[in-house]
Amino acid sequence: MTLDYIVAEAQIFLLVFARVLVFVEIAPLLNSSAIPQIGKIGLSFFIATAVLPWVVSSGVYTIPDTGLQFAFLMIGEALIGVIMGFFMVIIMAVFQLAGQFFSTQMGFASSQVYDPLAQIQIPLMGQFLNLTAMLIFLTVSGFQKLFLGGIYQSFKAVTVTQVMENRDSVIPMLLSSMSGLFGQALIIALPVMGVLLLMQITMGLLAKAAPQMNLLMLSFPLNIFMAFMVLVAVMPMMVQSFEYIIDNGFTGLNDIIRAMAGRLN
Repeated sequence: MTLDYIVAEAQIFLLVFARVLVFVEIAPLLNSSAIPQIGKIGLSFFIATAVLPWVVSSGVYTIPDTGLQFAFLMIGEALIGVIMGFFMVIIMAVFQLAGQFFSTQMGFASSQVYDPLAQIQIPLMGQFLNLTAMLIFLTVSGFQKLFLGGIYQSFKAVTVTQVMENRDSVIPMLLSSMSGLFGQALIIALPVMGVLLLMQITMGLLAKAAPQMNLLMLSFPLNIFMAFMVLVAVMPMMVQSFEYIIDNGFTGLNDIIRAMAGRLN
C-alpha cells in the first residue's frame, strides 16, 4: 500500500485510526505509560493501514457532508475503541483483585509494590497474580486474538450508527461484566482465603486453650507459610483458571461487538 492511497482515502483512514488508537491506548499490556507514546501511535498507524483496504472495499462508511458531522463520527469511532478496550481491562483486573483479597489475611496488607506497567502501587500478591496472568495472556496468543478477534472483527461487524441504535443492549453487558469481575476474583482467591480462615479459627481456639502463648506473633509467619504452600499446591489449577477466564474474555469481547451491531440473540 502506498502513501498516495492513504492520502486518497484520508477521511476513512482517520476514522479507522481513531478507533484503533483509542483501543491501543486502553488495551491490557499496551496501556502502560512505560511504553513510549510514539510506539503506540506507530502501532495504531500500522494496524489502521492494514485494515484500511478492506474497510474501503466494504463500503461500510459514508462520509458526511459537513466537518461537524465528521467530527462526531470520529468521536463515535473512538467510543467503540473505549468500550472494547475497557472490557479487556476488566478481564485482566480480575487477577489483581484476587490477590488483593487474601493479601490482608496473609499479613501483606501494608506491603505495596510498584507496578511498572500501570505505574501505581498495588499489593504484593496482586502484583504476583497480575504478572502470572500477563504471562498466560502472552502464551495463549493474546495479542493475536486481541487484534484479529477484536479490532479486525469490530470493523467487519459494527459501525457507529449501529452502536447508537443498540446502546441499550451494550450497557447491561458491560455492567454484568463488571459484576462478574468480583465473583471470578473471589473464586480464584477462595483456596487461599479458605485456608487462612481455618488458620484464624485454629489460632483463636488455641488462644482460648492456652492464653499464656503469644499466638499473635506466631500467627504472622504461619499465615504467610500456609498461604504460600496453598499457592504452590493450587498453582496448576490456577493457571487453568486464568486461561479459562482469558478465553472467556475474548468470547465476551465478540459478544460485545455483536451486541453493538445488534446481532446478539
